Amino acid sequence: MTIASFEDLPKPLPLPYAEGAPADVEVARAIVRAKRTGKLVLIDLGGNWCLDCRLLAGTMRQAPLKAWLARHYEEVTVDVGRFDRNLQIPARFGITGRLAGVPAILIVDPKTGRLVNDGKITALADARSMTPQGLADWLASWVK
Repeated sequence: MTIASFEDLPKPLPLPYAEGAPADVEVARAIVRAKRTGKLVLIDLGGNWCLDCRLLAGTMRQAPLKAWLARHYEEVTVDVGRFDRNLQIPARFGITGRLAGVPAILIVDPKTGRLVNDGKITALADARSMTPQGLADWLASWVK
């Protein structure tokens, strides 16, 4: 990856979460695609108000990482508002309490419907304290 610092990301940072999007439908479609392609599902829970979410999205849209992600994950973004929207999505995977932060990343094995990264879903909630390479490494750590 060629982005050494978040300062190198194109500005403005993306607004990756579509408010009002049918989250249940989009997650279901990603799971179907992942079963068909043999990929994992990456569900990015967050909000456009969140700087860490936008830094992650900007990093994930950079060409080398974007291409790598497309080979290994079926991605879907889910707007959780201010922790008051689409909470049925994390609940589906056993996360029923308040999210400890966003972005919260759910890595799902489509064959079993289980979280691969259980207990570590909010590891990127302080993305700004990491480097773009650190984010990429974390995302790569779940791929076998």
